[in-house]
Amino acid sequence: MQEGRDLSKSKGLIWPYAIGTSIVLVFGACVATVIIANTLPVEKSDTYMMGYHEADAMANELIKARIAFDKKYRVAYLTDSLSLESSVIKYKVTDLNSQAVDNAKLEVIVTRPNNHKHDQTLKSSTYENGVYTFPSIKLPVEGRWDIMAKVSVGDLQRFYNVKADTRTKGAYEY
Repeated sequence: MQEGRDLSKSKGLIWPYAIGTSIVLVFGACVATVIIANTLPVEKSDTYMMGYHEADAMANELIKARIAFDKKYRVAYLTDSLSLESSVIKYKVTDLNSQAVDNAKLEVIVTRPNNHKHDQTLKSSTYENGVYTFPSIKLPVEGRWDIMAKVSVGDLQRFYNVKADTRTKGAYEY
């Protein structure tokens, strides 16, 4: 009988050890998560070509500016596709009557999502037949690229952002 009591007594001591071990493992997993997260490159969002804190503070103004711009003008991304060797970025700005706007100012940033290492800023474009064309650029790596444009006509401005990929044809606005 004595042996039976010792067995039940030792089984009762397993739970405190199991709970203690579980707590230590969960705490260790939390510490490991924080350490690993701090080593990964986290880039700030720049959908509006500015830091996300600034964009958040100006959200209402940015929305109102886009609405005012869209009441008078349209922007179209005309680039067929991106390639590693030669990518030519093209836009067309028209009024609501589909008449080309020749006095628009465009600033473009070609960037990788969540990584600013390969950013390319394009400021000087040529205007011909209603199309704003930027000089050819080389992209250092294959994959998805964000093409962010700030389009200004007089006092009106809007941001026109496109996602494109060197491996596929076409792009879409976001």
